[in-house]
Amino acid sequence: MIDQPIYLGNQQASFNHKETKGELVEINDESYYKISNSDQMRPFFMSLISHSDHWMFISSNGGLTAGRKNSDFALFPYYTDDRITESVESTGSKTILKITKDGKTFLWEPYSKAHAAIYRISQNLYKNAYGNKLIFQEINEDLEISYRYEWKTSDTFGFIKEVALSNHGVQEVAVSVVDGFQNILPYSVGEDLQKAYSNLIDAYKRSELKKDSGLGIFALSAIIVDKAEPSEALKCNIAWSRGLDNPTHLVSSKQLDSFRQGRKLHEETDIKAERGAYFVQSVFGLKPNEKKHWIFGLDVNKNANDLEEIAFKISKPEDLLSQIEKEVKAGTQDLLELANAADAIQLTQDKLSNNRHFANTLFNIMRGGVFDNNYTIEKWDFDGYLKKANKEVYAQARLSSLDDTFTLSQLQELAAASEDPHFKRLCFEYMPLKFSRRHGDPSRPWNKFSINTRNELDGSKVLDYQGNWRDNFQNWEALSLSYPEFIESMIHKFLNATTFDGYNPYRVTKDGFDWETIEEDDPWSYIGYWGDHQIIYLQKFLEVIENLKPGRLASLFDKDLFVYANVPYKIKDYTDILKNPKDTIDFDFKLDEEINKRRDKIGADGALLYTQEGTVY
Repeated sequence: MIDQPIYLGNQQASFNHKETKGELVEINDESYYKISNSDQMRPFFMSLISHSDHWMFISSNGGLTAGRKNSDFALFPYYTDDRITESVESTGSKTILKITKDGKTFLWEPYSKAHAAIYRISQNLYKNAYGNKLIFQEINEDLEISYRYEWKTSDTFGFIKEVALSNHGVQEVAVSVVDGFQNILPYSVGEDLQKAYSNLIDAYKRSELKKDSGLGIFALSAIIVDKAEPSEALKCNIAWSRGLDNPTHLVSSKQLDSFRQGRKLHEETDIKAERGAYFVQSVFGLKPNEKKHWIFGLDVNKNANDLEEIAFKISKPEDLLSQIEKEVKAGTQDLLELANAADAIQLTQDKLSNNRHFANTLFNIMRGGVFDNNYTIEKWDFDGYLKKANKEVYAQARLSSLDDTFTLSQLQELAAASEDPHFKRLCFEYMPLKFSRRHGDPSRPWNKFSINTRNELDGSKVLDYQGNWRDNFQNWEALSLSYPEFIESMIHKFLNATTFDGYNPYRVTKDGFDWETIEEDDPWSYIGYWGDHQIIYLQKFLEVIENLKPGRLASLFDKDLFVYANVPYKIKDYTDILKNPKDTIDFDFKLDEEINKRRDKIGADGALLYTQEGTVY
């Protein structure tokens, strides 16, 4: 209970103390989970899911980072989640409104702490059941206006922000709005560069406006290198908007205070050495119960040809909205097909449990991947996999008998007929997985992620998987129940990436396995070498195969099909371990160098354990 009113100048402050509540709601015939009065909760982190290579990590207060493929292709700085949440006033979506009614003009900035106590407001958060749409809504009860914006993704247009402003009052109001984004990164600013040299990068930034289309272009004046050589920046990140009449464009945040203070804005076409921004300013009227819509698009990694193509597409607003909506629907359908391939969709009377199961399955395949087309294998991918695994085996392989597409059982028959144990092993290990990426997000900055779904040169699909040991095998346990015929491949991959002393390396990929390397000048550099993961994950696999194919395990015991991983870690002898039980492993730099040379020579198999005679154990 408040003892006495709190004033902001002569204005009594308003504080929202309404109850936070979660419930399922329907919006445009789609199910969303709504959190009413989400501002009463401590800010929490979310991810916006995409069927493609988009990624977005966003706080419930609106602070965010986003981009494509990995953190080196970011639209907004990729920091830890605490800094992202705290940067909401300076990074990401920003809206400033001036509402004129009853002869007075009121300044309102939705999702700004500076204005939170001036008006009676409530904030609601909506996320759809599939995880690829997110809506922020702020209702101003004093002004009788509601503001909302929605995030979604498109293959062609990148990230879409769709905005709606609604008048719930009984009289017409005049609106002047500045809406857009702050702290947009130029292209080619990687995560490490941004974290270590953000102030230096600001000096290289150049933000331009393509006036005929309203396209914002964000690039470096030159690639940042410490060499006496020219290095042109030939690509850029972009932003654009449609839906507001006669807009004034800004490509920096320099005039935001001018707008707040009622001064006229001047269009910006070329801003140097300032953090990039993209804003549109417009004036319009809102009648009672009227709603005004407008949209933004943002994307990364664009060249000169891309700019012309995007400018042409957004110059036709009558086709633009329908094309975006078509792509968003297609993306949702692709996401549903990916998740349902792992049995994500279930129907029970408990809709929340259905949504929870879908989300669990979706995040499961985002870690470990999902099989591309049931038990169908495409020759081009198997051919590339075999060449990367072992050049010598590839040179001797007889793949001409395989059609362009064939089945897992045909591959197993081919392996069984071969006299080369290494060819057999690689056939049994092969898995055509897609959609997988390493576990990584801003709460775990040491874990890098990469969404490798398509070839950047021609747009063709990529079949790939990568993940920390635990992430892959933990998630494959569930996947094996949807694709039981691949359980042997999972077991082979597990055993063939395990070391002779019963430990596992750090990361497993389609092209082998990796280990952490000691950086002697970095106090945070450690190596991960575990044995506890071995027990439960392998046990689960063995239970699945024994239930599915009783006796199959026993038939493999005397087969020459399995190898050991050669990870350059050495467990210290017993007396050294007794001296310091917390320091039990040495990194063998010489062995690390030898393994990498062998791997460069023959492929991923160069990291296997070899005898002194040069044969694989």
